[in-house]
Amino acid sequence: MTSFLGRVYVVAGSLLAFFVLWAGIAARPWSSAASTSDPRVAALDRREARVRLEAAAAQTAAAQRWATYRAKVAARAAATAAAPPPVRIVTVPAITSTRTS
Repeated sequence: MTSFLGRVYVVAGSLLAFFVLWAGIAARPWSSAASTSDPRVAALDRREARVRLEAAAAQTAAAQRWATYRAKVAARAAATAAAPPPVRIVTVPAITSTRTS
């Protein structure tokens, strides 16, 4: 195939076929309502719901802990900003070494 227009049509058709196939697979037409009657799937659904509730409770607890932590840090920062640390001036003799190695 030496025609440029022919190559463009082949590439366009290939892309169209690729996306139609992708959409068909994503729709999962082989999945039926009969698979939801499986007790294992129902057990997985119940477990998923329980884990989601536990995760939400854990996130709520973590958010409360972070809020408490931020409040304590802000209070500590306000306390240290109010009173500057005392400045000490220390005179230390110079350290000199007269030895040779």
